[in-house]
Amino acid sequence: MITVESLTRRYAGFTAVDDVSFTARPGRVTGFLGPNGAGKSTTLRVVVGLTAPTAGSATIDGVRFADLPNPGREVGVLLDASAQHAGRTGREILTLASDTMGLPRRRVDEMVELVGLTPTEAKRRVRNYSLGMRQRLGLATALLGDPRVLILDEPANGLDPAGIRWMRDLLAGFAQRGGTVLLSSHLLHEVEVVADDLVVIGNGRIVASGSKDELLAAAGTLARSTSPRDLAHALEQAGIPSTLAGDGSLRTDADPATVGAVALAAGVALTELRSAEAAGLEDMFLSLTADTQREGAAA
Repeated sequence: MITVESLTRRYAGFTAVDDVSFTARPGRVTGFLGPNGAGKSTTLRVVVGLTAPTAGSATIDGVRFADLPNPGREVGVLLDASAQHAGRTGREILTLASDTMGLPRRRVDEMVELVGLTPTEAKRRVRNYSLGMRQRLGLATALLGDPRVLILDEPANGLDPAGIRWMRDLLAGFAQRGGTVLLSSHLLHEVEVVADDLVVIGNGRIVASGSKDELLAAAGTLARSTSPRDLAHALEQAGIPSTLAGDGSLRTDADPATVGAVALAAGVALTELRSAEAAGLEDMFLSLTADTQREGAAA
């Protein structure tokens, strides 16, 4: 289990992560979502001991990553698939990692086969790898020590559709066997398919967390109008709180029928009205992080 408690990280007056707390539980895949610059990578770097926290803590089964006697046997980490020695072959990288962890050499062959690298590709130097091949090698390294926890940052980058499907099945199977998966990705559809729990971060703070089903079910109603501010004002006058997102959509806890009746009475034309649950993870994500989206802010 991964436990992050009141985690804060500041850089020369800039707060990258601000009082973040969440838990990634065994037997579940936890999706860690947020716009670029929201604090995802900083949080993961603190969890795996690459960055020291300014305040708070991050532990794995109650122990800091730096205090684990043989971290690779406990936690599999993939933060940057490109951060591999370009002059070594894939097999050499896995062999060095295996020797460092005190593993039998047969684990190298097992991992090469597991991630779908051919024997010829395993002997090729990493500088000649595609991004998808580097991702597979990074996953092989993360899984090499048979860890009980996986921490992955954008593991599907560069994978083709078949590779994404393979990774999805791999992570789901890992969790079903009791493992803990903390997955950060911008591929919202893939997260929606594989994740059991979601943690959404924006501007360094958690804006939503819980099970995927609970968060989507609590999404309320999504409405769009030719006059979104007029609609928001009409709802306010009716005593119904709402949130106007940067993309012009409006979200409220009231049911669609109530929103439609208010709009009709106010003479506000609706262009879309539906349960926000049906909108899926993407709409929920954009709504929760509207104030931190670069594109939305620019608009």
